[in-house]
Amino acid sequence: MAARLRIGIAGYGNLGRGVVAAVDRCADMELVGIFTRRDPAQVTPPRADVPVLPWDQLLEHREDIDVLVLCGGSKEDLPEHGPALAAHFTTVDSFDTHAKIPAYYGAVDDAARAGGHTAIISVGWDPGMFSLNRLLGEALLPDGETYTFWGKGLSQGHSDAVRRVAGVAGGVQYTVPSEEAIDAVRSGRRPELTTRQKHRRECYVVLEEGADAAAVERAIVTMPDYFADYDTTVSFISAEELARDHAAMPHGGFVIRSGSTGAGSSQVVEYRLELGSNPEFTASVLVAYARAAARLHAAGQVGAKTVFDVPPGLLSPKPADQLRAELL
Repeated sequence: MAARLRIGIAGYGNLGRGVVAAVDRCADMELVGIFTRRDPAQVTPPRADVPVLPWDQLLEHREDIDVLVLCGGSKEDLPEHGPALAAHFTTVDSFDTHAKIPAYYGAVDDAARAGGHTAIISVGWDPGMFSLNRLLGEALLPDGETYTFWGKGLSQGHSDAVRRVAGVAGGVQYTVPSEEAIDAVRSGRRPELTTRQKHRRECYVVLEEGADAAAVERAIVTMPDYFADYDTTVSFISAEELARDHAAMPHGGFVIRSGSTGAGSSQVVEYRLELGSNPEFTASVLVAYARAAARLHAAGQVGAKTVFDVPPGLLSPKPADQLRAELL
């Protein structure tokens, strides 16, 4: 029996907990350690046999880890951690700031090549699975338009923006796609849709004692880059309602390519995700690509990679002959 792939986790929040759960479901993998910037004594591992170690001991465990899964945030953590750790480990991460991916790729690629490692970046469902389906749609239907819809789902970044508003004690935000817009795209008509026509925002807010509800609502709905370009509703609820009804992190969405072939035959291709837990699904994608990262590294392919560079067969624990027999 082949040795199991040894996985390390760098960062232990919602995504890190999802990676633990995903690794536990993979017979060809084992979790060798969780590395945290917090006091390890304050972190409760999922099992007593999983070591929780301080971040500054990471480099001491280079020989114990086949793939390091980076579970930090895209805003501040990964721009620093991605290149720094790719110089010493084969890594996989979920960097998701779309506009900054080219620059991030360059930084990670330089570091990974210098260290002789492989680093698969921007893995998840968007970027990630949605990216692949946008590429396939364009390649298969060059005469067409691609549409991406997100939700209904809880947006962590937009929820954080709501919570930063003065007078807000707690809150969440859901992105909700327009059913009318989706139906128009599915019809094959290729509509031109504005940002406001494609999605709306729903906010659920707990006010601080004495806060002005009207002022809070106004600050949210006029917030540039987050809510000003959307039809946004703000509902005020109690802390108990927030904890009871909005603790889960569902998400999902659609990628639709609407095009034509031949003498004008309408063709519509759709990929859909409906996720009960955004971080757990993202973690599952990361773990599958960790397997691919190890295989690419073993084959001598160093440097940064994206989902566009990874053959799908490398994601599966099954050998190529079994995949041909069962899935082709």
